[in-house]
Amino acid sequence: MSSADKNLSVFTTNELPEVSGRRFAIVVAEWNTDVTEALFQGAYNTLLQYGAVAENIIRGNVPGSYELTLAAQWYAQRPDIDAVICIGCVIQGETKHNDYINHAVAQGLTNVSLKTNKPVIFGVLTPNTQQQALDRAGGIHGNKGDEAAITAIKMLGLRQLVNERRSDVSVSE
Repeated sequence: MSSADKNLSVFTTNELPEVSGRRFAIVVAEWNTDVTEALFQGAYNTLLQYGAVAENIIRGNVPGSYELTLAAQWYAQRPDIDAVICIGCVIQGETKHNDYINHAVAQGLTNVSLKTNKPVIFGVLTPNTQQQALDRAGGIHGNKGDEAAITAIKMLGLRQLVNERRSDVSVSE
């Protein structure tokens, strides 16, 4: 379902894990600041709403979305960070730069997540217009930052569940 058909701030919150002891890094691109600040606020407030503690949420700023990958790696490599949420916005322009940036960032964040075995969340908007970005940064389609925060929480819950089930399996099975 496209975000044009879905509110990004509406999601299932059944069985969310307890996250008061978890530490989150939110990395925010400074390019398209009006959009990324709204996305950051959505992510930050959603983390607090579902149990994260303000002192356990750290923020790092990067110049643009392309730099999210390296910053995410730096944070994910820290043993005290449980999940990294990456916030950015790359708007389609007159050239194809957005295709290259969006692909590189998506692939890079996936690689960081796999390399560090931690949730690294893609909270990057890839709209065609500024208005579409605003619509997804707290406008008529909700806030992608909310969705990114819930995704981080849910992935931490899944990891916990996978680890618990692994310890339940006996050697004889």
